[in-house]
Amino acid sequence: MGSAPGAPVDGRLSEPRLSVALVCPYSLSRPGGVQGQVVGLARALVDRGHRVAVFAPTDGPYECPPGVELVACGHSVAVAANGSAAPVSLSPVAAARALRRLRRGAFDVVHVHEPFAPGLTTALLLARKRPPMVATFHRSGPSALYRVAGRLAAPATRRMEARCAVSAAAAATASDALGGSYRIVPNAVDVTGYEAATPWPSSGRAILFLGRHEERKGLGVLLEAFAALSAGGRVPDAELWVAGDGPQTSALRTRYADLSGCRWLGVVTEEEKRRRLAAADVLCAPSLGGESFGVVLLEGMAAGALVVASDIDGYRQAAGGMAELVAPGDPGALAGALAAALTLPPDEHQDRIARARAHAAMSGMDAAAGAYEQVYRQVVAGRA
Repeated sequence: MGSAPGAPVDGRLSEPRLSVALVCPYSLSRPGGVQGQVVGLARALVDRGHRVAVFAPTDGPYECPPGVELVACGHSVAVAANGSAAPVSLSPVAAARALRRLRRGAFDVVHVHEPFAPGLTTALLLARKRPPMVATFHRSGPSALYRVAGRLAAPATRRMEARCAVSAAAAATASDALGGSYRIVPNAVDVTGYEAATPWPSSGRAILFLGRHEERKGLGVLLEAFAALSAGGRVPDAELWVAGDGPQTSALRTRYADLSGCRWLGVVTEEEKRRRLAAADVLCAPSLGGESFGVVLLEGMAAGALVVASDIDGYRQAAGGMAELVAPGDPGALAGALAAALTLPPDEHQDRIARARAHAAMSGMDAAAGAYEQVYRQVVAGRA
């Protein structure tokens, strides 16, 4: 379709609309931070009047938001990365098919998230005859992948017309390995969707954990802290909701099989996630490190939950002083912070929620879409 004059949408679109290809290396059928950002950005760009297609692997039925075209790029396999298991497509056939669709689609710009993830994004990065590319880096912390990319993919890196990062930590990680400068566009949250969620029924004061069950996410630390909280009787009606799964699920469930008040939810849908957040008294994010930006903290704030999280770089930026941060890997400190959050006087509790919600509102998805729109127009003008 290409660029075409467009009428204003809510007064925002005053220049020709853009045709944007958003590329996500990770399966949209699995929950994840990058996947959520890509889909949320697609929705926000469509709301601003642009044409958007999302290129990503899928592992089952998946529907993009209304007005967003989905280009399914194969099925995923789990690849170890950054202390986790990334669901990426390694199919050369799927990558070649995606490249053909990209070339036929008359896109003005292709926006690749996590460009050095194996599979789809790397294939598009190396491809010839493609639209101008914007790359967003999400990874934070030491990265063997980036170091290898810095040595082997320097020509491909130079072919990025614009480089962005979701946080200062992510920008530093990319810059250390690849060089260059990066525009920081923080991750964002669909504030309205969380504010409007119907709370999930709860029988007590609920603490919610959302994340993959692997060492770096700190679930083991949270379970130890909750066991101490329960044994001490400081919050007798507290319950812990554990969402997600991962390599530690079986071992942790066995170790804490007798832990009263612990509810194992498995992988939850997006709707249930929002409802659980709306019902939770506290969202706990006890990660040990490796988080570039704590969008889950903003989701909790937008839903009206108090946030207790680890004091690490990515979370500190997202928290903006509106979360209780404790030393990572310290169950005693975490138990104390959870007990304090669950026993706040009602007036102070409501005041903290109101201020946290206002903070989350400043990180709405439309702000990110507006920032990227500026970048897109710059690179399109530069290519022309």
